[in-house]
Amino acid sequence: MNTNVIIEAIGYTGSALVLVSFLMVSVVKLRIVNTIGSIIFTVYAFIIHSYPTAIMNICLVLINIYHLIKLSNTKTDSRTYDLVNVSPDDSMLKYTLSRSESDILKSFPGMSMDFSGANSAYMICHEGNPAGIFIGVLGENGSMEILLDYSLPEYRDFSIGQFLFSKLPQEGIHTLTFRGPDDNHKDYLSKYEFAKRGSQYIKIL
Repeated sequence: MNTNVIIEAIGYTGSALVLVSFLMVSVVKLRIVNTIGSIIFTVYAFIIHSYPTAIMNICLVLINIYHLIKLSNTKTDSRTYDLVNVSPDDSMLKYTLSRSESDILKSFPGMSMDFSGANSAYMICHEGNPAGIFIGVLGENGSMEILLDYSLPEYRDFSIGQFLFSKLPQEGIHTLTFRGPDDNHKDYLSKYEFAKRGSQYIKIL
């Protein structure tokens, strides 16, 4: 293979990864993919002797590493949440859903935003600000079908899930069922030990 073709391929690969990173829903994944792309593009920039481009990408790598370290040091026990039981018709809940609609649909492709069938809803707040939304249909035996389990991007580090699932038994909820789209949700479901049974996921609290 021609050397120039290989060099160009390196450049295109780095550029593609940087662009793809901005399509990531997870902030952590965005920064990891962006870092890899920037490193590859830095190598390309040095090969073609484009030093300003190399310096810019080195700076991007350092910025991403800084934020990744910062995110990794943000542990559940250092970030406190409040679980607020609200009505499915609550105005603040509806406002937050409206504000986050595009991100919710990106996170759960194909999900319906019609939650009129819900009879239970919670907002997870951090320092008084909405951090997550949990909506479902609660049965008489303490089982809940999850209609939406959503965290705002800046809180998408699994800490809300750990907090939420530790608090729900105090609300009389002992079994969770999720039938929604799982395209971008499988890591989360696996981490919190949802068992897949057919087309649904089940978790015993």
